[in-house]
Amino acid sequence: MLTPLAFIAQRWTPSPRTLRRAALSAVVMTVVIIVTGGAVRLTGSGLGCDTWPKCTDDSLFATPEQGVHGAIEFGNRMLTYVLSAAVGWAIVAARSTKPWRRGLTRLGWAQFWIVASNAVIGGVTVWMGLNPWTVAGHFVAANALLTVAVITWVRTGEGDSAPRPRVPGPVRRAGWALVAVSGVLILAGTGVTGSGRHAGDSSDVPRMPFDYATAAQVHAAFAWIVCAGAVALFLALRVVDAPDDVRARARDLLVVLLFQGGIGYVQYFTGVPEILVGAHMLGSALLWIAVLRLALGMRERPLPAAPEPAPRTGDTALTAA
Repeated sequence: MLTPLAFIAQRWTPSPRTLRRAALSAVVMTVVIIVTGGAVRLTGSGLGCDTWPKCTDDSLFATPEQGVHGAIEFGNRMLTYVLSAAVGWAIVAARSTKPWRRGLTRLGWAQFWIVASNAVIGGVTVWMGLNPWTVAGHFVAANALLTVAVITWVRTGEGDSAPRPRVPGPVRRAGWALVAVSGVLILAGTGVTGSGRHAGDSSDVPRMPFDYATAAQVHAAFAWIVCAGAVALFLALRVVDAPDDVRARARDLLVVLLFQGGIGYVQYFTGVPEILVGAHMLGSALLWIAVLRLALGMRERPLPAAPEPAPRTGDTALTAA
């Protein structure tokens, strides 16, 4: 008996463009859910729905009594279903490729399980009254989803052979070191958020036991390390004459860092206004995408060569003559 995915795969074969678009849709929706999740916190709507999985004890949906905060929180919850649909499309497209690419399908299912687990983390966060540690865990899980989604997107444009280096080994290792430091930078950002003024609700929400100014300075120090590493890597790629697309990704990373660093300092010195914090969260997601694409671009998995068309009967006879 065929599974639903196998049934669809028997009747549909997505084009390479469709497969890539399906994977990209999951990346885009993950960024959207990160930014809108930040909007929930920045508007003080974190407890707009005061329980989970329902919005109230008596209603699955937001009620008029909960006002705009309930609508914002419930709207963000509904976006999880749109994200799930995007991930589902990626899974179906990966399963329906010919030949079947099992690795891509597994990456798609990994996204699904991260979405499901993060929904539970979000529920626990509401139950615990926006405990800053669970809020941080919710954000980290969203970035884990973004990681897998970006890897899936990149893999849709590659084959399934063993990876081959495109730049010398020390440069590739530097690229992955930059990924690691960028991950620490993002984690340090959760400490700034957890000790800062935007707790997510107007009630007395606990904060992380850090001095906000110190947490921000630590975060900024890691940001400067990432910037220095990105500049050094950009120059190294020029020295080793890396492929044009790899150098372009390094340039894109520098542009994102300039955007993100500028917003970070402006928001710090202007009292962290909500709109700039939201832009900084968007920049964080774009930074993570850029640094992952750069590291992944330093190796390649060539697509299999397309089979040559069989000669026509008349051509065969003419050749034999």
